Amino acid sequence: MRWKTGRRSSNIEDRRGRSSTRGMPRGIKFGGGLGLLALVAVLFLGGDPTQILNMLAGGGSMSPQPQRQEAPRPGADEGAQFVSVVLADTEDTWNALFSAAGARYQPPKLVLYTDHVQSACGFSSAATGPFYCPPDKKVYIDLGFFRQLRQFGASGDFAQAYVVSHEIAHHVQNLLGTSQQVRQLQARSSQSRANSLSVLTELQADCYAGVWAHHAHRQRRILEPGDAEEGLRAAASVGDDRMQQMAGRRIQPESFTHGSSEQRMHWFRTGLTTGRLDACDTFAQASR
Repeated sequence: MRWKTGRRSSNIEDRRGRSSTRGMPRGIKFGGGLGLLALVAVLFLGGDPTQILNMLAGGGSMSPQPQRQEAPRPGADEGAQFVSVVLADTEDTWNALFSAAGARYQPPKLVLYTDHVQSACGFSSAATGPFYCPPDKKVYIDLGFFRQLRQFGASGDFAQAYVVSHEIAHHVQNLLGTSQQVRQLQARSSQSRANSLSVLTELQADCYAGVWAHHAHRQRRILEPGDAEEGLRAAASVGDDRMQQMAGRRIQPESFTHGSSEQRMHWFRTGLTTGRLDACDTFAQASR
C-alpha cells in the first residue's frame, strides 16, 4: 500500500502509556473485532478462555492485555504514522462523498491507547480489539492489535487499513442515523433478531470500508498488487464462523454478531468493486 507520502491527520488523540480510570458503561460500542469475537465464542459457547487469551497475548501470558510498552512521542513511530495517514485518507474520501450528496462530513477522533482505555462507552481492554464509540464519536485502537491480526493470518499494511476503515465506517453509519435506528430495533427485538441486526450493521461497515478503498485508489492510487487480497483476508479472519472454529466449537449461525467469513469478504468486495453506498444496503438485501 502506498501511504508514506500521504497526508497525516490532526484528529489523532494519543493516550498511549496513560492510566485509565475504570467506569460504568454509558454506551454501546461498534466493532470490537478479533479479540471480542474470540472471547465471546469461548465464554458464551463454553470452553477454556485461557486458550484464546494466550493467543491474544502472543502465546506467552495468561493475560489478554499486551505487554505494556513505553509510549513513544505522538506521531514518532511508524505504526502511529500509518494510522494517521489512513485516517486522513478516510477524511478526504468521506468528505468528498458527503459533499457530493449535499451533506457535511464530520470526521471522528481516533484514540491510540495501550492496554486499556476509558471512553464514553465505558472501560475497555485491548483484548476487545478496535472499536467505535457513538456517544463520543471516537475510534479506539491499541496498535498491538495489528500483531494479533498477523497471528490470525491477515498480514500486510492494507489488512491494517481495512481495520481502521471498518471502524470509520461505523462513524459514517452514526452520522447517517443507521446506528441509532439499529439500536432502537434491537431494543424491542428477540436476542436472535438483535444478533441478526448486528450482523447486518457490521457487514455494511465492511462494505463502506470497501467504498473508501475504491475511491481512495481511484483518486490517489494507494493500492499495490496484492493489497485487495490482503483486505479480503483480513475480512475473512474476523468472521464469526472462523472464531467459533478456533475456539473448538461447532458453528452456530444464530449466535453470529459480525457475520461469517464469506459474508464479510463478499460485502468488502462489493464496496471495493462498486464504490457505491447504495450497493451497501445490507438491510434491504436481507429483507428480500
